[in-house]
Amino acid sequence: MYCFLSNLSFLDIMVATSIAPKMMRDFLSQQKTISVSGCIAQCYFYFFFISTEFILLAVMSVDCYMAMCTPLHYSTITSPRMSVQLVVVSWVGGFFSVLSPIIIISQLPFFGPHITDHFFCDTEPLIKLSCADTSLLEFIEFSLSSMVLLSLLMLTVVSYLYIIATILSIPSTTGWKKTSTSTSHITVTSVFYGSAIFMYVVPNKGFSFGLKKMVTLQTAIVTHLLNPFIYTLRNQMVKEVPRDTVSYFLSGEKSFRMNGN
Repeated sequence: MYCFLSNLSFLDIMVATSIAPKMMRDFLSQQKTISVSGCIAQCYFYFFFISTEFILLAVMSVDCYMAMCTPLHYSTITSPRMSVQLVVVSWVGGFFSVLSPIIIISQLPFFGPHITDHFFCDTEPLIKLSCADTSLLEFIEFSLSSMVLLSLLMLTVVSYLYIIATILSIPSTTGWKKTSTSTSHITVTSVFYGSAIFMYVVPNKGFSFGLKKMVTLQTAIVTHLLNPFIYTLRNQMVKEVPRDTVSYFLSGEKSFRMNGN
């Protein structure tokens, strides 16, 4: 679990890092420019980290299913080596899932001054800046997005449905507490998937570009701020650390006052 959580935290940092520094610089600067190569690089790294996180969330849901629904076999099936292998598969899958569209985008011709109404180099406004026929590229992007997102979402939802059904069959208050935790997990995951599906799978007709920018901001920044609270602060061991730290400082301050008196 901690192997997955550490990689999830690292991905959250990298997704925000791929967008936030340049976005903040543009907010504070009068001249908001970026080179074509820099724009393509930002686009690639953003979708590379996002795709890896989608795959990792699906792996975590399956791991949670195995731990909750088959606890007697969990230790024999999973191992530290297996966890590392699943993490590597997530990174490799994210790398190759966005490689083909980015290579095609990098080969598109871009001539003259171009202005895009966005806070980072997303694929849609970047493709619109090209003066070539991009219908094939748009079809490839839509097909890959649909295949990856919908298949991973289905795997995640089915895993959590089995988890919730298993927990509800436990006749104790512990089962209901675990249900609350699993519900929180699937809620933030559904928000993450829902935002991405709205952006890259649902047809663009009928939606303003301003709304899509707001959804993109939620996917890129807001959702990643929720992950530490959902996946970490509900962990009993993690909650004990700040509690023990506060108790340590309070006891030290009390001892200091007693010595002072």
